[in-house]
Amino acid sequence: MTRLAKGKWRSTLGAMMALAVMVAAIPQARAELVIDITRGVREPMPIAIPVFGGTDAQSSAMGRDVVGVVSNDLQGSGLFRVLDPAAYIQSLPNLAVQPQFADWRAINAQALVQGEVQPQGDGRLRVAFRLWDVFSGQQVVGRAFLTQGDNWRRVSHIIADEIYKAITGEEGYFDTRVVYVAETGPKTNRVKKLAIMDQDGANQRNLTNGESMVLTPRFSPTAQEITYLSYYNSVPRVYLFNIETGRRELLGDFPGMTFAPRFSPDGNKVIMSMALDGNTEIYEMDLRTRRSSRLTNHPSIDTSPSYAPDGRQITFNSDRGGAQQIYVMNADGSGVQRISFGDGRYATPVWSPRGDLIAFTKLKGGRFFIGAMRPDGSGEKILTEGFLVEGPTWAPNGRVLMFFRQDPNGRTTLHSIDVTGYNERQISTPTEASDPAWSPLLP
Repeated sequence: MTRLAKGKWRSTLGAMMALAVMVAAIPQARAELVIDITRGVREPMPIAIPVFGGTDAQSSAMGRDVVGVVSNDLQGSGLFRVLDPAAYIQSLPNLAVQPQFADWRAINAQALVQGEVQPQGDGRLRVAFRLWDVFSGQQVVGRAFLTQGDNWRRVSHIIADEIYKAITGEEGYFDTRVVYVAETGPKTNRVKKLAIMDQDGANQRNLTNGESMVLTPRFSPTAQEITYLSYYNSVPRVYLFNIETGRRELLGDFPGMTFAPRFSPDGNKVIMSMALDGNTEIYEMDLRTRRSSRLTNHPSIDTSPSYAPDGRQITFNSDRGGAQQIYVMNADGSGVQRISFGDGRYATPVWSPRGDLIAFTKLKGGRFFIGAMRPDGSGEKILTEGFLVEGPTWAPNGRVLMFFRQDPNGRTTLHSIDVTGYNERQISTPTEASDPAWSPLLP
């Protein structure tokens, strides 16, 4: 509903495991191990991550699994190159063993992650790691967590986030989830379900059964709820979905079609479009009072609203100037200003969590593009293009985007790309997939 017109229009945590309890920050001395992620890294930092040792079969297996996920997260960011374990000279079975940094320098490692997994008397496991600067021989960061054995994957993502933050200076994005539309069946009878997964494609599961077509899922700031469009009983309306309980709730009893919903940064409101009598305006609903207010008033199509992270402004796309372009207005609907002036048509603007950029979809010359520009419209940069690329969504640190790509045969897949335009990667899903929405860091 919020899309450029070449194609057609296109939603656990319940058991969110009691997260690992941080038990200690292992003493450290700050080293100079830094990646500047603002420039688009072409030479990833070589990092060695030996298997975390254990003291029994369960902890040893968990040590291997944790290292696998941490390695995949860091390498997938495009910022790190995990060195082949076959090249490792020294064995580091536990944290009591002091690294021989000459051995790690000999294989060109710049960073070294050392860890261990220890069973506890209460059935939990203690997972501890240290990040070393190989050249200075100093510890950069060290943490330890207590967790249940079945929570190992989440602990792994948290460790990867700690390493990412220690080296880049910015928050990571690995302990997150993505909700998307899982697509199956022929194009003439497409089944579209809400599905959810970890950001790396693990822990896939469907949230809806496909009886009603769904589109444009968006996370709440707590990552516990999703707002989305459903054609339940063939009536297109905006709904809320609680991930933990599975409860679905119609959002408002509007006289016209409602679509393109998105939460406010504080989670107290949902902004959406409503089509009535041939006109589409942007509305805002207060979830506490269920009262709604109209924000735009123009005989054109105003849609795809997205709040600035401080909630003071809203970006949206409109054809009020004769073609789809991106606009910014104050949160009360005043002060509307057009910000896109390049060749082509612009849609699906999404404000970065950092507030510094607005991502968009662009159609020009029969090709689709994903790009980003500053909130005043300056600095437009195209990140990727294709037969059809659409639906950008930001990672919570504002450094990575996810979107979907459709080939000429109609096959849709999810992809991620660095905001600098490098490191595009396909995200594995069990079915074809579209409309991704990235969660905040999990609480």
